[in-house]
Amino acid sequence: MRKIIIAIDGFSSTGKSTVAKLLAKSLNYIYVDTGAMYRAVTYFALENDLIGDGFFKEEALIDRLEDISINFKFSKKAGFAEVYLNGINIEADIRTLRVSKFVSPVATLSEVRRKLVEQQQLMGKGKGIVMDGRDIGTVVFPNAELKIFMTASAETRAKRRYKELIDRGHKLSYEDVLENVTTRDHIDSTREDSPLIKAEDAIEIDNSDLTIEAQLETIIGMAQKIIEN
Repeated sequence: MRKIIIAIDGFSSTGKSTVAKLLAKSLNYIYVDTGAMYRAVTYFALENDLIGDGFFKEEALIDRLEDISINFKFSKKAGFAEVYLNGINIEADIRTLRVSKFVSPVATLSEVRRKLVEQQQLMGKGKGIVMDGRDIGTVVFPNAELKIFMTASAETRAKRRYKELIDRGHKLSYEDVLENVTTRDHIDSTREDSPLIKAEDAIEIDNSDLTIEAQLETIIGMAQKIIEN
């Protein structure tokens, strides 16, 4: 059966990763969470005091990029591939508001983007892949057979993210999460290198009022039409 590349882009906390994981599982495709890769670099920067409140040692991080090795390993317990930084599982560590706060500034660096885009393109050489992020359909795989752009109101996304973090045991306010979401939207959409924009041939899905099941059913239908043609 023909294999394709499915690119899912969109704003933070739109549920891209959740849908992409389920989609890849349904199609028996490989799933790659590119956001986790940028979060891994951000976590490295935080742990090495290269970024924090009021400072960002950009050149120092660029100089350390060769020290960063990012891999995904499938976890039977989790049911998906978890991210490893230099051989250490950091899946839980990168899903915090601490990392979310600094991931957009790190992702603006062209050197970081080049390093990760090269890895992402290698992952998709054999097709049969679902990849989500900010620039998959515009930069990483501009020729992807199916491109989805997911969006939802900032308030809806902040509520989802807030619930997710609270369920994980984090103590924070909804206002902090909403501020983080809106700040990331601005940085992601206005950065000079590979800004978050909808590809001309991408199909936009506003999932403010859609269940995960409804989104999955819609995208699977789109994918099957392309695969069968």
